Amino acid sequence: MDDTDFDTALIASALTLAGAEGWRSVTVAGAARAAGLPLSLARVRFPGKASILLGFGRMADELTLEDAPDEGPVRDRLFDLLMRRFDALQAQRAGILAVLRALPFDPCTALLLACATRRSMRWMLNAAGGRATGLTGELHVKGLVAVWLWAVRAWEKDETEDLTVTMAALDTALSRAEQAAGWLAGRPAAKVEQEAPDGEPATE
Repeated sequence: MDDTDFDTALIASALTLAGAEGWRSVTVAGAARAAGLPLSLARVRFPGKASILLGFGRMADELTLEDAPDEGPVRDRLFDLLMRRFDALQAQRAGILAVLRALPFDPCTALLLACATRRSMRWMLNAAGGRATGLTGELHVKGLVAVWLWAVRAWEKDETEDLTVTMAALDTALSRAEQAAGWLAGRPAAKVEQEAPDGEPATE
């Protein structure tokens, strides 16, 4: 078993336990034992429980970016990439929902995941051919984070097999971002104040 297989097995075990018992009850050692993995290597690969979530995020990004679309409008490519990322979350739905329920009671982990989400959205924007550098790029990344969080709220309640509700929410969020600032189409931000996908006033 190489490191990638080890990480995949331990992360899957941890999220399975989270789905059954809640995220706060999960430990790295417990996940390793449940998966029949050596504790010594688990300690090296996952020094803390938060590293499980960071590892899952990297795995989700890797799956999303594999054979990423390289043609078409930025908006359409982003839609495709973000729905691929939701497919990765859907594979561990019960565990991820348990994590989301626990985050309000764990501000340190919430902050860590917020930073990781920002990095992921920068990758998504770059992969879609959008601008993610400089001051304008930072605003674009911030906008895409808002789009993602809006769609995540829909995904949490989406019980459809094909994630129809999530797709509709993501499409709406991307449309709002496009209308509010024009950043998906590479246009200057409109000098109007509209509701952003995260429910806060959009800024120029």
